[in-house]
Amino acid sequence: MRGGRKNLKRATEEKHVTLQDGQSIMQVVSLRGSNLIEVMDSRGEKSLALFPAKFQKSMWIKRGNFIVVDESGKEKALESGSKVACLVSQVLFYEQVRALQKTPEWPEIFISRMVDDSNERTISQQVNELDESDDDGLPPLEANTNRMRPSELQADEDSESNSDTDD
Repeated sequence: MRGGRKNLKRATEEKHVTLQDGQSIMQVVSLRGSNLIEVMDSRGEKSLALFPAKFQKSMWIKRGNFIVVDESGKEKALESGSKVACLVSQVLFYEQVRALQKTPEWPEIFISRMVDDSNERTISQQVNELDESDDDGLPPLEANTNRMRPSELQADEDSESNSDTDD
């Protein structure tokens, strides 16, 4: 999968992703800026990864996304004192993640995290529904009197003109 931006679209259309030697699946923990992202591997360890310039303006990532990272030079980079330990080689999309979850290549830590996240979402949705039913004793919102309403003005003018013609 070498070769700049021209192969990015083809890589995103592939349904099945195969991991090569030195590649692993990681989850984005936070964005650090300047093409640096903090990722978590299958052991739960966090490290910095470089998001190459070839992905700029064509792919975006956010916290919680999954990526394929090339870790071939991780030990050398850490020994030399570099904080950046790996390089992003591919961004995984929804269909690719779903296909990988069914294979044994998918790390177990991410399966348990996804189940926990879905449980938290359902609990938070239930809490939000309860909060929405409560008005907390607040009065209803009033209309903003500082704005003119063109539709009401036209309706008022029409009623005035009709009353003038009736006279």
